[in-house]
Amino acid sequence: MSIIQDFLRYNRQMMLPEIGDSGQEKLKKAKILVIGAGGLGCPILQYIATAGIGTIGIVDFDKIELHNLHRQILYTEEHVGQSKAITAKSVLETLNPLIDIIAFEEKLTMENATQIILNFDVVVDGSDNFATRYLVNDTCVILGKPLVYGSILKFEGQMAVFNHNGSKNLRDVFPEPPSPKDIPNCNLNGVLGTLPGIIGTMMAHETLKLIMDLPILKNELILFNTLDWSFKKLRF
Repeated sequence: MSIIQDFLRYNRQMMLPEIGDSGQEKLKKAKILVIGAGGLGCPILQYIATAGIGTIGIVDFDKIELHNLHRQILYTEEHVGQSKAITAKSVLETLNPLIDIIAFEEKLTMENATQIILNFDVVVDGSDNFATRYLVNDTCVILGKPLVYGSILKFEGQMAVFNHNGSKNLRDVFPEPPSPKDIPNCNLNGVLGTLPGIIGTMMAHETLKLIMDLPILKNELILFNTLDWSFKKLRF
């Protein structure tokens, strides 16, 4: 029955010669950890869940607020005040009951990062602060885990794949995080709701390709300005 269910659900992507049965099996066996169930995390989680990633972990300690709803599309007004990680797990289980989802309703810290990340194949960082980004990166380097990285601000987004098959990591591009006083953020500068959808979907796309051993970014940083649709790929 599982084989039939898989075919009925995923056959449109399995038709692609680059994917087929073997690619879908790789997705089914994969364990992906998503850091953050916010603006980037929501589209990432939706698309990797519906694509058939077998096990998905979600790390987020935050609660859903009304101002989240214009961009965090897993949630509705009924969810305001509830845990993002637990709510995301519930919604995703409705979207795809064939996969396993683990919610970590806690803040990622130096004390728990290794324990949480250890059992996953790939980490996708949808966090919104530099402290977490560098903690995730450094832990992935220590554990030898590939990291799909993304960030957004106003109309602009970035994406890269770090620490995969000998590729460089975040500190090779930005050795140290910026000073807190110099850090812009969405709380102060705002973000158009569709931007995290665009960048988050790109991150999900790259994650799926990585799992299926398809060509992905290597030592390259994507810079995408959606206001004027300028797209740059920087090598490092």
